[in-house]
Amino acid sequence: MKSLVARAVKGSPYWPVLTHPLLRRVLPGIGVSALGGGMSSLAVSWLAMELAPADHRAAWVAAAVAAYTLPGAVGAFLLGGLLNGRSGAQLAGWDALLRAGALALIPLVHVLGSLDILLYVALLGLSSVLSAWGKAGRYTMLSELLDKKDHLAGNSVVNVMLELSTVVGPLLAAIVIDRGGPEYVLALVALSFAVLAATYRFAIPRGSGQDGVRAGASRSEGFRAIGRDPGLLGLLALSFGFFLFFGPSSVAIPLYVVEDLQASAATLAGFYTAFGIGAVTGALLTGYLRDLPLMPTTICIVLGFGLALVPLGLGLPVAVSWISFGVCGLFWGPFPSTTTALFQNSAPAAALPQVLAARGAVTGVAVPLGAMAGAPIVLAVGAQGTLLASAVCLTALGAAALLFRLVPRRSVKRSPEEAGQDMRP
Repeated sequence: MKSLVARAVKGSPYWPVLTHPLLRRVLPGIGVSALGGGMSSLAVSWLAMELAPADHRAAWVAAAVAAYTLPGAVGAFLLGGLLNGRSGAQLAGWDALLRAGALALIPLVHVLGSLDILLYVALLGLSSVLSAWGKAGRYTMLSELLDKKDHLAGNSVVNVMLELSTVVGPLLAAIVIDRGGPEYVLALVALSFAVLAATYRFAIPRGSGQDGVRAGASRSEGFRAIGRDPGLLGLLALSFGFFLFFGPSSVAIPLYVVEDLQASAATLAGFYTAFGIGAVTGALLTGYLRDLPLMPTTICIVLGFGLALVPLGLGLPVAVSWISFGVCGLFWGPFPSTTTALFQNSAPAAALPQVLAARGAVTGVAVPLGAMAGAPIVLAVGAQGTLLASAVCLTALGAAALLFRLVPRRSVKRSPEEAGQDMRP
């Protein structure tokens, strides 16, 4: 029995990732910061609701969610000249260091009695300036250190930790909020990013896997590389639409819990935890999708996510809504890994950090745009109506992309070489 288990483990697509001499040193730090990120998913919006005037909660929650992501899009473009030529570990480490410092100021200023909603949003914005480069650095590091065939599994290992944090993180955050306050949660989040910054600095030696990173590229190189590849451009459009249409739900869910259900932080944590359980399961299964054509699989993920979100917009009992949101998580779990693998395998190696940062910039704009749209939509149709609108739009996006994918195959004869390019969008 032990030999069978050993063969199964060594035959897993994740074995080369978990046994890599450098990655096994940095993965614990990523796990610690992932837990902090899971806690922040609840704390950011909860503290915004506490600091904001009662009659402007929706607008300020949207502003806080946007501030935690939108500046990263600006940083991806404006800081390209400064950050080009850096290794993946350097980019990710600098992002973690900035996150740690800016987020640590929030509880400090709160203790001093000087934190208001405007300053809070400003500090969230400062913390996210390098976020697109940080994500690009993380996946560039995986691309630098792993063989191409292991990219999907490497992405999946990291995303399993990120999604697992959404199971445990909100529950821990709810406990800390109940006993102290959301500002204490953000103090722990800052500490987790400090651990991550130290990990990147000391676990990855200088010069490891940097051969493919090109210095001296223009700050718009990533956008131009995507624009030259119709497949990557289509994948970016699909990702943009996915995050844009889900954005209003990120505002609607906490307001739905607080105002419609008149429930506690524990109920909100239940939504995030259910999503996290589904996402962890989906992420764990991702490594076994390597034999499937990834672009059609990614489109089906978007379609399934939209359909699974529909019950939340119908006002069903909380337990049913938790299950439905968990199914959303199941579809979400593979999405970051499959889309990133498509970029890793299609983009020029020398421009990969710039391309991934450009992707992060575009999707980083989509999230806050969707969140900002959520405030007027909530005012117009309520939180429950906003959830239903998001579900319908996501379902339509997936269906349209699938139709667009299938129609050319019926009308255009493809060569055997083109038909075999399963990894291409």
